[in-house]
Amino acid sequence: MSSRTFLITGASKGIGRALSERLAKAGHRVVGIARRGGDDSFPGELVALDLADRHATAKTLHELTSRYAFDGVVNNVALVRPHRIGEVDLDDLDATLALNLHPAVQAVQALLPGMRERGWGRIVNISSLTILGMVERTAYAAAKSAMVSFTRSWGLELARTGITVNAVAPGPTETVLFRENNPPGSEGESRYLSSVPMNRFGKPDELAAAIGFFLSEEAGFITGQTLYVDGGASIGKLPF
Repeated sequence: MSSRTFLITGASKGIGRALSERLAKAGHRVVGIARRGGDDSFPGELVALDLADRHATAKTLHELTSRYAFDGVVNNVALVRPHRIGEVDLDDLDATLALNLHPAVQAVQALLPGMRERGWGRIVNISSLTILGMVERTAYAAAKSAMVSFTRSWGLELARTGITVNAVAPGPTETVLFRENNPPGSEGESRYLSSVPMNRFGKPDELAAAIGFFLSEEAGFITGQTLYVDGGASIGKLPF
């Protein structure tokens, strides 16, 4: 298997970290972006960057693409600010849309010339099960729905270039952040579990495995698709 170089946003924790470790273990080079750096245990280069700052993001991406010949990008960074519709703040709406969407566009634009030149590339956008409907997710679900639209549009635009574009939509996943907000035995845990037919949460490495497949050589004939990795939650609840 060829060794590739991948850029991952939101790489320091959860799914991004699990993916970084999986890719590095398989012999690939990983460059991660996170709000905080300084983690010597990260399996690659971890770049500290506030992706909400578009100018700093553009500068950093320019510097990284001058040092690395990237073969793909995973747009994983996300921001959630839950509100019911009556309490949605427009500044929160704008911030959620901006952080979920702007870095994805900027990263793809930065890496695209190199991937086009080499005739090979992988783009994976991280969406969410919430795009099918969830309370208090007006902004987040809208942003993650846009990631699916990005995937389909870019997949068509790049179909003859050797670059594939796909999305993974996770269901409830047992990350550190998820557990902080939904500890064992909590009402939140019970609510989320009731929506998953498998009656358990996903593991970060299970999500990483799905993303890793889309980054692989073997996935070269798949583009524009969204894969739900959610324990069956996207197909409905059990009838009993």
